[in-house]
Amino acid sequence: MAEQKVMVLTGASRGIGHATVKRFGAEGWRVLTCSRQAFDPRCPWPGGEENHIQIDLASPDATIAAIAMIKEKIGGKLHALVNNAGISPKAPDGGRLNSLQTDLRTWGQVFHVNFFSSIVLARGLQDELSAARGTVVNVTSIAGSRVHPFAGAAYATSKAALAALTREMAHDFGPMGVRVNAIAPGEIATSILSPGTEKIVEKLPLQRLGQPKEVADVIWFLCSDQASYISGAEIEVNGAQHV
Repeated sequence: MAEQKVMVLTGASRGIGHATVKRFGAEGWRVLTCSRQAFDPRCPWPGGEENHIQIDLASPDATIAAIAMIKEKIGGKLHALVNNAGISPKAPDGGRLNSLQTDLRTWGQVFHVNFFSSIVLARGLQDELSAARGTVVNVTSIAGSRVHPFAGAAYATSKAALAALTREMAHDFGPMGVRVNAIAPGEIATSILSPGTEKIVEKLPLQRLGQPKEVADVIWFLCSDQASYISGAEIEVNGAQHV
């Protein structure tokens, strides 16, 4: 009998993360979900509660402490780590926080969740990733390469840093047989979207929002054997928004 593959996924509770759990669950993987929230019994996948780790990635101490708990649950082999958690704080009026308005604590909080947690987890789980010849997928953003009307400066720069980190990790983890890639979603139909997104959608070549499942399918591809020689790449999933 083939071994059951294991994935650790951050930011699992909604949107792209939720769609990714469903996609890998349908393929028979065991998915360990990490999010700020406690497990919600309404989640539709089996074994959910025992496969859930409540972790505040904004806290360095909590992130480091969670690694021992994750290692215990994994039991030696990790086939995929998907760093999908991301926060994008807004101004009190709901507007975009630019580089002049963002205070140091907010910068720090955003970078801990969106950037530092990715390398802390990957480094902490390198033995398990190596044992499985596994793969890491970092979820970046179209906002990492251009000023976006809604995504704030801290979010955008954290995603740009995560894209650069993907290259560094691909270089460093490669000799262990571990592939590291990124996907950069554009306007996907999730709760992170701001009012006014429809104006962006009108100008997209595909003229529609992406669906979370369409992003989950790319994550699936990168974690599959079909992507066995792809490492250090960042795949745009944005309906040609970047052109």
